[in-house]
Amino acid sequence: MKIYIKYMVSLRCKILVKQELETLGLKHAVVELGAVEILSSFSNEQRELLRANLLRSGLELLDDQKSILVDRIKNVIIEMIHHSDELPKVNYSDHISEKLGYDYTYLANTFSAVNGLTIQQFIILNKIERVKELILYDELTLSEISFKLHYSSAAHMSNQFKKITGLTPSFYKKLKEQRKSNLENL
Repeated sequence: MKIYIKYMVSLRCKILVKQELETLGLKHAVVELGAVEILSSFSNEQRELLRANLLRSGLELLDDQKSILVDRIKNVIIEMIHHSDELPKVNYSDHISEKLGYDYTYLANTFSAVNGLTIQQFIILNKIERVKELILYDELTLSEISFKLHYSSAAHMSNQFKKITGLTPSFYKKLKEQRKSNLENL
């Protein structure tokens, strides 16, 4: 049986879920971002204990089919942007559709209805968060970051960054350096 967990977006979350499953004596095969394959049957009491324990850690057991699908879409996007070395060579829409086995129009309509923003807007927000992260690592130039995240140019990335954050990537980088300098002077 597969169960779905909302807000499960990192390795730390996966470890926490594994620990909770082991505490409840539930055998599992695969723990992925947002989903767990449970091998043994489990009672309603175990399900409610798991729900309560996950909730204390900020995770949520999903039951509603549309919410489950939206969470799966989010996890595909997060995996694609934050946890993959290479973004897919195909369109994001084709990649998401292929990964989930649904028509993209259906996925997009469901996502928008549940979240109030489009899949494309969610992708852009996540790409900008990834840009921030890469700027803070200070290992790549802005051109390299834009290439890595499949922007048509560094200028396009910079324009999108400014539109979302209100800052240019260069200014954001200077803020990081200024914070570091302020901490060193304490």
